[in-house]
Amino acid sequence: MDKTLLKGLVVLEAVTDLQNQPKTIEELATRVGLTRSNAHRTLQTLIHAGYVEKDEDAGGYRGTIRLFELGARQLAQLDVRRIALPLMRALAERTEETVHLSVLDGLDVVYVEKIDSAQPIRAYSMVGGRGPAYAVATGKALLAYQHDGYLDGYAKQLMKHTAATVTSLSALKDELQKVVRVGYAVNNGEWREGVGGVAAAVFNGLDQPIAAVGISGPLERLTTRKMKEFAPDVQACALKISRAMGHRGAGKTSTR
Repeated sequence: MDKTLLKGLVVLEAVTDLQNQPKTIEELATRVGLTRSNAHRTLQTLIHAGYVEKDEDAGGYRGTIRLFELGARQLAQLDVRRIALPLMRALAERTEETVHLSVLDGLDVVYVEKIDSAQPIRAYSMVGGRGPAYAVATGKALLAYQHDGYLDGYAKQLMKHTAATVTSLSALKDELQKVVRVGYAVNNGEWREGVGGVAAAVFNGLDQPIAAVGISGPLERLTTRKMKEFAPDVQACALKISRAMGHRGAGKTSTR
């Protein structure tokens, strides 16, 4: 157990209790059972991380808006799963392929929901699993709508998974611009040999990309022609989820 991390979380909970009033170091130290110096060091770390700020007028410490943003993102992810599930089932019935709902975490996607294909040969994945965002369709659908410079810090982490993986930052950015233009992303065996997919981004009421929905399957069955055929269905599914999340745009608005 990481006692330092645990200490920081306990202090953070004390700072942000339901009373919502700035807390002094003495109050916090007494409440969580730390010395004043330990409480001060922990608060300085939380301030540096952006989760706590000092209220000079009140002479105490309070939580920042970053905590709200963190909680809002988590809540949005939980809501989008519930809303997306029936629409994902319909997409699975229409395409007969595996349907994924993914969220972005750095340079990875995390699969938060999944409907398995009824086909005997299908794409393998699991809820809670990860994939390289730049090499899977749902990941590229999300990366396409991130702010300028998002990928720059990850340039050295782009690695080959198959012969088809795009590892050139400039080539990847060009592809992501195309994703914005056409409204969907494709994966042609870029993470796993012989497995591809097509996906589109899901937006919330603030026009922010919060998830991506897509289908995946063996390229022998999910051919380039089939991907183009199913792309409108995938886009329609993403747009319906977005509408249910409060989005009122066309589902392709980019911040790039």
